[in-house]
Amino acid sequence: MTKMLAAIMLGLAGLCVALPAQAGSQCAPRETVLGTLAGEYGEARRGVGLAANNGVVEVFASAQSGSWTITVTLANGMTCLVASGQNYETVAEELPARGDPA
Repeated sequence: MTKMLAAIMLGLAGLCVALPAQAGSQCAPRETVLGTLAGEYGEARRGVGLAANNGVVEVFASAQSGSWTITVTLANGMTCLVASGQNYETVAEELPARGDPA
């Protein structure tokens, strides 16, 4: 997992706690969300992690269009959209050594 993706997932872990309160318009059954991301946007899963509340955080992106989406799937099977955008780019950066201020 890249440094950027790890940072995104860690940052979103705190947001995941609030998702059930706003689950109305931004959530749907997982199969529906994945079908839309693949069918309409050409996005495939690029990363996955477990949030503090046991939600599954996933990053989907399209290599062709550069669109990306971050989702959280809750224990009840609902998948909620957290963020989306354009110009997705995969990076592979080395982590700095412990104590290195970089």
